[in-house]
Amino acid sequence: MKINGPNQTNLNPYQKQINKQTEMGTKKQQKDKIEISETAKQMQESGKSNSVRQKLVEQVKTDIESGNYQVDSKATAKKMLDFWSNKS
Repeated sequence: MKINGPNQTNLNPYQKQINKQTEMGTKKQQKDKIEISETAKQMQESGKSNSVRQKLVEQVKTDIESGNYQVDSKATAKKMLDFWSNKS
């Protein structure tokens, strides 16, 4: 005569854990992907300097290096006041 315990079913008590591990294994195989919105693409394009601006920057650099660059202190002060008083 064979006496069996109270658990007569052939269920694995760790089956839930095994299932979770197999699910995690399949999730790890997924690849990352990135999507850039149209707005972000436009922002990237607008951030690139154009040739006219680049020429102006180079001209200012050469003027500064040669000592020919003159700063209009009144215009600078006015711009600063406008900026800090939120009039810009």
